[in-house]
Amino acid sequence: MSLELVNVKKSYREPNGDELPVLNIPKFSLQAEEQASLVGSSGGGKTTLLNIIAGITAPDSGSVIVSGTDITKLPEAARDRFRAERIGFVFQTFNLLPAFSALENVLLGMSFSRGKVDRAHARELLGEMGLSKRLSHLPGQLSVGEQQRVAIARAIANRPQLLLADEPTASVDPTNKQTVLDLISKVCADHKISLLVVTHDPEIAGRFPRTVPIAEINTVMQTA
Repeated sequence: MSLELVNVKKSYREPNGDELPVLNIPKFSLQAEEQASLVGSSGGGKTTLLNIIAGITAPDSGSVIVSGTDITKLPEAARDRFRAERIGFVFQTFNLLPAFSALENVLLGMSFSRGKVDRAHARELLGEMGLSKRLSHLPGQLSVGEQQRVAIARAIANRPQLLLADEPTASVDPTNKQTVLDLISKVCADHKISLLVVTHDPEIAGRFPRTVPIAEINTVMQTA
């Protein structure tokens, strides 16, 4: 899945009524099956950018073209459907449902798409994550690293073409960071998924084939 951003702008309204520009991206692209990282300090608009690419947040203006479809022109319901079918999202805080087992969390992710819930595929993905013996465990019974791996499996359960990862190692202890990064990279390569990771850590960003400082593409940061 290719991705292209053209003149994407986003601002928020401050409590005093002033406008706070967050994003102004003239151009950014990601090729099909490419793996890239965006690196920048907190407050640089990284999470907002991922939410816009995923269609969770609408930009004020500009185009977000995903495999030829400008998702900014889709109605909200159509954007939600597009995201469910084609885009996976690994959230910084995992967002696992505490009352559901590892397997059930992955199956729930599948239910948001129009495709059928594939229990065998969910088991296979969790096996790829080294969690074959943790299928029935609740998130609270898993280590933080294991929870992150469940979140990755859930994010790719619908066979997306693009995976977005927001600070994927932020909650993981240093000894497990490389394991998580290797898993994300390998699973995307194996399943032919394009990957865009955002992080504040240059060391993590540098572990991907392409690293882009967000200040290079977001002109708001260049004038701050």
